[in-house]
Formats: sequence, structure tokens, C-alpha cells
Amino acid sequence: MKIDGSTALVTGANRGIGRALVTALLARGAARIYAAARNPAALAPVVAPAPDRVIPLELDLTAPATVEAAAEAASDVTLLVNNAGTHGVGHLLDMDLDVVEDVMRTNFLGTLRVLRAFVPVLERNGGGAVANVISIGAFGGTPSLGGYPASKAALLLMTQAVRADLAPRGIAVHGVFPGPVDTDMLDYVARHEPGLGDFPRASADEVAGRTLDGLGAGAEDIFPDDFAAQVEREWRADPKALEKRLSGIA
Repeated sequence: MKIDGSTALVTGANRGIGRALVTALLARGAARIYAAARNPAALAPVVAPAPDRVIPLELDLTAPATVEAAAEAASDVTLLVNNAGTHGVGHLLDMDLDVVEDVMRTNFLGTLRVLRAFVPVLERNGGGAVANVISIGAFGGTPSLGGYPASKAALLLMTQAVRADLAPRGIAVHGVFPGPVDTDMLDYVARHEPGLGDFPRASADEVAGRTLDGLGAGAEDIFPDDFAAQVEREWRADPKALEKRLSGIA
């Protein structure tokens, strides 16, 4: 995927990795970037550095009308970055099931909803690329993270499935698997499960930059920080050992 001159849409662009991706896309010459979030007002600081190139957009993964409206408004997209998501801390056997359902509804079904809305857009624009920001959590069920790892594992399998469907249509599909990243989400998790905050954190800027490096190189699976790169090596060498290590984190 050539970033220079592209038109990108980034979901969850108001903070964390999403905001860093907007900044990185600007620096690498993207012609236009749609910065999407549930609350467009929260995008003001994201838009401010380049209001002529960054366009705020309302998009809530769980609200179909906003997804459909976003696909109509952003009709020139050639790169879709599915970054938005949610989480819930707790153990699956005793946490509130509504929280588990919300995580699955958002991270898996919501991402699929966005993808289905934007595939016709990408096709009309001659093809392009989709990057699904997943997580190393897709490779092991950390007990205290509730439905989050399961939602990311589902997103991994969805990524693989649609990759086969979209390749003949000229759309490349990439999976991005960050490790611990210095974001508000990880701060929240660490407050509730202190052991999960002990790992070295990559910066959101590093993850964004290495994600775009991977897209430029055509990598199907992108591990955009040092911790994630170590997980990739373990995953390829011994998936069962990695599963046990991630399951024993907390």
C-alpha cells in the first residue's frame, strides 16, 4: 500500500494509536484522512494540525446509521484502518455478561460492519487496503481481560477470512498486532489488574510508524513494537507455549 497520496479513514482516531496513526499518515503524505470517532467534538486536537487534510467524522461501530453515513461521506477512501474498539476487565466465569457482549459486539461485529460498508467504496476507487488493528491478545486468553482476547481472536479469524474474499477485488487485508502500548486503555486495565501494567510499553507513535512501514512493505501480519515482535517469534515457533504464557500473565 502506497501511503503517499492515499485517502485514509481511521476509526477511533480521537486518542491513542488512532490519533498517532492520523499524525503518521499526515507525515507520510496521505492526501486526505478521515478521523472518525463516536464523538466528533473530541477530534478537534486531531484535526487542528492540518484542517485542510484531516476531516472529522462521526462513526460508532455499534450504530449502523453512523457507519452508513460515514461510508457515504468518505466516498474516496483507499485505505481503511479499523482501530476503534473497547475492553472489559474481569474473569469470564463471573463478570457481567453484558460487558462481554458489548466487547464482542464492538470489536468483532462492529469492525465487520465498518468493513462491509467500506468494501464497495474501496472497490469503486480501484482497490486499496484494509488494516485491522487487533492485538497480541488474539493469541492467548489472558483470564482477567474478560472477553477482550476472545474478541480479538475472532477479529483475527475474520481478517483471514475476508483476506481471501477481497484479494480478487484488489483489496489487501492486513492484521496489526500491537503489544502493550502506552494508552489510556492500558492505564485503565493496569488500575484494575496491576500485574498487567508491568510490561514495557511502546509509544503510540512507534506503533503507528511501524504499522505504516508494514503496510508499505505489503506485510499481511504486522507486529509493530518490540514486545509484539517477540510474540511473533514465539507464535511461529511454538503456539501452544505462547498460549500458556499469555494465559498466565494474570
